[in-house]
Amino acid sequence: MKSIFFLCLLTGTVLAQSPAKRPIVPSDILRLQNITDPQVSPDGQWVAYTLSSVDKEKDKRNSDIWMISWDGKQSVQLTSSPDGESSPRWSPDGRFLSFVATRNGDKDSQLWLLDRRGGEGKKLTDLKGELEGYEWAPNGKTVALVIRDKDYSDSAKTKIRTPYVIDRHHFKEDRKGYLDRRTAHLYLFDVESKKIDTLTAGTYNETAPVWSPDSKQIAFVSNRTADPDKNENTDLFVIEARTKAPMKQLTNWPGVDNNPVWSPDGTQLAYLRSTASTNFIMYDQPVLAVISADGGEPNLISAALDRPVWNPRWSVDGKSIAVLVDDDRRTYVGAYELASGKLNRVAHDDCAYADLEQNPKGGWATLMSKPQLPAELYALENGNVRRLTTIQDAFVAPLQLATVEGFTSRSKDGTQVENMLFKPSGTSAGQKLPTILFIHGGPVGQDNFGFDLSRQILAGGGYVVAGVNYRGSSGRGLAFCKAIYGDWGNKEVADILGATDYLVAKGIADPAKLGIGGWSYGGILTNYTIATDQRFKAAASGAGSSLQMTMYGSDQYVNQYENELGAPWKNNDKWLKVSYPFLKADRIKTPTQFMGGEKDFNVPIAGSEQMYQALKSLGVPTQLIVYPGQFHGLSIPSYQTDRFDRYLKWFDQYLKTSVAVLGTGK
Repeated sequence: MKSIFFLCLLTGTVLAQSPAKRPIVPSDILRLQNITDPQVSPDGQWVAYTLSSVDKEKDKRNSDIWMISWDGKQSVQLTSSPDGESSPRWSPDGRFLSFVATRNGDKDSQLWLLDRRGGEGKKLTDLKGELEGYEWAPNGKTVALVIRDKDYSDSAKTKIRTPYVIDRHHFKEDRKGYLDRRTAHLYLFDVESKKIDTLTAGTYNETAPVWSPDSKQIAFVSNRTADPDKNENTDLFVIEARTKAPMKQLTNWPGVDNNPVWSPDGTQLAYLRSTASTNFIMYDQPVLAVISADGGEPNLISAALDRPVWNPRWSVDGKSIAVLVDDDRRTYVGAYELASGKLNRVAHDDCAYADLEQNPKGGWATLMSKPQLPAELYALENGNVRRLTTIQDAFVAPLQLATVEGFTSRSKDGTQVENMLFKPSGTSAGQKLPTILFIHGGPVGQDNFGFDLSRQILAGGGYVVAGVNYRGSSGRGLAFCKAIYGDWGNKEVADILGATDYLVAKGIADPAKLGIGGWSYGGILTNYTIATDQRFKAAASGAGSSLQMTMYGSDQYVNQYENELGAPWKNNDKWLKVSYPFLKADRIKTPTQFMGGEKDFNVPIAGSEQMYQALKSLGVPTQLIVYPGQFHGLSIPSYQTDRFDRYLKWFDQYLKTSVAVLGTGK
């Protein structure tokens, strides 16, 4: 009897320790912590990073600075302020960590300094403008600052803002709002005396300062064309680190040159250069380039790869440059040997790497995520990948996440498209389920084997979810990316429908229960698709547009419009062609939910309002959700969960019931 009683107690204890896993739900967004900005200490023994988590009471995310030892055995939280900290950087001697924060009633962000051994942070600066970036000189005596001129528009005692006075070609931008003529310049901050000297001035902006190894020069990025608003050109410049020093222009490519990184010996700079040399550069992929610190013709290291590369970092010995490469649903770590030009794959798998940083003792710190694990910190050493942090274990522990796999579809014109498929946990072979085509934005970008919170949540609601890497996506070469130039809503829709046909033909998707949705260009493509094909029984279009002509002057893309489509008064037919979801809205029979941020200047809420009004007038079931005070991306945690709650309720209404009557408004 006692043994039976003991067995029951033991069984109960085991069950209590191993609760049943559950599907992921929208409220899990509030549990997810995000790791960003890894920085390796000068002695190679620690990695500092920011960790953001949700403060439910204040309904906002807060970021703190942590560090973990290179062997992964020690983890230390360095800040815990409710104000949040960002941009941790090690002092060259490794004794201190600097960071950016807005504390103690300051209106503008300031630079702070923290002893790595402990204690309170000390404020270093008292700036009267917007701090947009900073970089320590290798000698530890000086910090280069990027400061945007102070905005005095609302400094009056009445607190009433002065009128916006605008005279720029590109005059508005998401999050920044209406753009004035304030510029960002480089300054030299003496750490000991706290004195600030002006390094650059004038009517142009300077960004991305990087010090030469001898602390004598600074390379930076600037657009020095006659009217920077009318093109995307940037070039590399070098200036001595002293006031009134002359600057030297290193590059003169009409396209984009950016992300400069000095070689260890200070004789060269690696950087990223655009493929295109035109005024508008969206459908492009960066190329790794190396140029002499004295100027001259650059060596285009990765030109033959035909894949986007980014985040260049020199090896300790200066003989190779590591990069991140986007390649067919994966982002891997590669390293180019400068002598031979050979690309070696340092780390690659069905995953997505990000934020590559060199360890001075050899190896790399990086972020990496997998289909069922959000981003964690890893160390790369001698071709081996070693996990450093285990922060996401608590997040995934109670969850039954979707299984994730790739699939290949063909469009009606024969184009091969590489996609991602999310199946709810427990889906049996041959089981047809309601299916949502959830389309990525951009359009440049790709769905990959990294962790995808959005599609996991939709799959957690019992849906098969597909991500389609339609033409216009990156990772498949330049021609694939540029295929939609000036021809929106054509090839992309064919690729989406081709993927849908594949899922139906394979018995994965229930053809009577198909949904579609997306945000930004994903919302735009949702509108294009439901205006083309009536098979979808529900749609959720977020931050999208359809009557494209009305976006001219309303959003931030005037440069794209004038270069890709031409002026509306000269190319009326082309503008009307890409506006077909609104102009032929009477073809739409799909119940559609429209969403957007009230203050979105990227794709203004008017784009969703117009489509909502059209479907409302046509009697097609529709709904409009406007998130107060939000920009293109929703930043308030409760709004983020609300969005997915509404997605699931909308799709459930039309894909999991048989009572909906389409086209009646009921």
